[in-house]
Amino acid sequence: MALTEETVQDKIEIVSDFKILQIRTATIIKRDGVEISRSFHRHVVAPDADTSGESDDVKAIAAQLHTDAIKTAYAKHIAESNP
Repeated sequence: MALTEETVQDKIEIVSDFKILQIRTATIIKRDGVEISRSFHRHVVAPDADTSGESDDVKAIAAQLHTDAIKTAYAKHIAESNP
């Protein structure tokens, strides 16, 4: 009886006017190749985030969507929200 664990990013969503990325990671436990458990972890990537530790897919999406205009608008929104 062999237990294995697999981690996959199974969902990347784009939300809000600022193109914030929501990433869902699934941890899958299998016994003899049959899934017996699945749990999820979520995190977000804002336009001002460092993406160097993200997957290649997330980096590519962030590079395309997090333009200078989006970054500027997001920074202005954050500044106005935290006077």
